[in-house]
This record gives sequence, structure tokens and C-alpha cells, in this order.
Amino acid sequence: MKILKPSAGFLGLPKENKSKNIVHIIPFGLEKTVSYSSGTKNGPKKIIKASHQVELFDEELKLEPYKKFNIKTLQETKIPKKLNDALNLLSNTVSKSLTANAFPLILGGEHSITPAIVKSISKKTKSLTVVQIDAHADLRDGYLGIKNSHAAAMRRCLDNKNVKLVSFGIRNLCKEEFNYFKKNKSKINIFWANEMSKWKMSKLKKLIKNKNVYLTFDLDGFDSSLMPATGTPEPGGLFWKDAVKILKNVFKYSNVIGADINELAPNPSLHACDFLAAKLAYKILAYKFSS
Repeated sequence: MKILKPSAGFLGLPKENKSKNIVHIIPFGLEKTVSYSSGTKNGPKKIIKASHQVELFDEELKLEPYKKFNIKTLQETKIPKKLNDALNLLSNTVSKSLTANAFPLILGGEHSITPAIVKSISKKTKSLTVVQIDAHADLRDGYLGIKNSHAAAMRRCLDNKNVKLVSFGIRNLCKEEFNYFKKNKSKINIFWANEMSKWKMSKLKKLIKNKNVYLTFDLDGFDSSLMPATGTPEPGGLFWKDAVKILKNVFKYSNVIGADINELAPNPSLHACDFLAAKLAYKILAYKFSS
């Protein structure tokens, strides 16, 4: 794994912070199965670039979270042409990160990256709960003939028998996905977007308390007015405070092993979206290491 200089990596720090808490920022701009707007291959580098403009002081936590961890940003590798080869490369990279006792934060790329990550993480723990923030259920058993499509990301995660799923913000799915959900309620819990006013964090607490969790954040989970720079923007989604509330509770009650942020399709005229993704990544690390 080649590591970028701190000044070129996430947050653009002048030097490495010597902390025992290691964070691996893994950029992986996979774009193989997009079915609407494209551009996710450029997401990681735009998030890292925007992160250099993120204020290091967190007004909520009243501290500078970056001092709590040592950021190592991996140089993005060339992604193989074949989808399965690309996913295997990512799985191996995450495995190396876990072996180094690092917290992997993967920057995508399309959502098909997540099962490859979960495949590695699920091998390290007896049971794993995936917390998904997303507009789409991603529970199809493949899409357009592609088994590992972004539209099947959570279905592929659930192929691992020791994995359960908690989803937030879902507001777009097909009948096949809804039927699969109904048949698998023992391992899938969905906080529907149209019931957002009724969400109870006490329910989330019961689902994840003291459990190992992997967090996957599809940026289209945000409302399309806040995050239009994504492949399939959807109205009726989360705003910043909604997302932060979920994240705060996830990190408070569970042991988060890793995370990804995916589906940023940068638009040159919408720098705010790049910045939002970068600030989200910093907030995830802040909650992880500033408890």
C-alpha cells in the first residue's frame, strides 16, 4: 500500500499525527455498473481535494478531532477492467488495512464497492450489522444482468450469513426488493424516508447496541436539493442534521469497524457537494475517535 504525503492526503495536514489510532483513507473510484448519471470514478479525488478546505475544529465536539488519529491516505491504484477483479482488489486492500489494526474509510466510487468491503470485514467478526444510509434499498438480486451491480449492493452483503442490515432513508425500490425485505425481516430493518418524523433512535439502539457495525453512506441518501451531484438523486431524503443524528447514535452505541462514502458524481459547478462529502467523512472520524 502506497501512502500519500499528509499534505496531499485527506485533510491536507502539514505533517503526520503520531497517534496509535490509525485511519486508512482508501480511495477507490470504481465505476462499472452505473445505470443513470456517471462520474463516480472522480468522486474520491474530489472528496480529498475538498477536504483540504474543511475546518479542523468541530464546533459540536468543541475540539480538533484530527489530533485523535493518524490519517494515512492510500494512493489510488489502477482499477482492473473486470468488475470481479476490481472487487477482489478492494477486498484484499481492506484486509491489509484491518491486519494493520487501522480503521478503513473507503471513498467511492459506486455502491458496488460495499459488498467487497463487507466480505473482508465479516471474516474478522462473528456477526456484523451493516448500517446503510441510502435512497435505494439495493436489494435486487442483480440488475441489467450484473450480479454485483450497485443496485444489488445490500443483497450481496446479505449473502454473508453473519450479516444483518439496518437501512435509513429508503424511498425507492422495486417490488422484487420489497418482497425480499418482507421475507427477511429477521435480518433487515428499514427506517423508511416517508416515516422520518416517526424514527426513534431508541429502536436503532436496540438493533446495534454493543454490536460490530459497518457503516455505508450512499450520498443519494441526502435529499436531492442538498446532494444533486450523485448518479440517481432522489427527493424526500435526509438533511445534514438528520444524518448527523443517525451517525452520532451509531457511534455511541456500537463498535464501528469501518465505513464507506460512495456515489459522489462530481459536477464542476457544484463544489458544495464535494465539500459536503468531505465534511461527512471528517464527521465520521470525529465520532469514531472523539468519544
